Amino acid sequence: MPRKSTEIRNFKSEAQEADWYATPVGRRQTQREFERAIKDGTLMVNPKGLKIPRTDPKVLAELLARAKEKATQAISLRVSVADIEAAKKIAAKRGVGYQTVLKQAIREGLKKRSA
Repeated sequence: MPRKSTEIRNFKSEAQEADWYATPVGRRQTQREFERAIKDGTLMVNPKGLKIPRTDPKVLAELLARAKEKATQAISLRVSVADIEAAKKIAAKRGVGYQTVLKQAIREGLKKRSA
């Protein structure tokens, strides 16, 4: 598969750069760069020309796994009205949103299935 461009962009401010990296395109580029660094066992030179020392690929893989745990992705999922109402009741008792309750239930169910 041909490599996607990983050109270094010039931003007017750090805020503008942060906003770009928060976009889907920026996140995909960052993910490609990390995956390439893990595969190669190296890191790319940063824009200021400072060499970044090699990092153990296992450490990079762990960092990527942690980042994926925190990252979210919007999905569309049909859930029964009864399940949503039950989640809303639980959420009201806990003082959190019902979507939080649903995410926690999914996470716990996946952990049980993978064990």
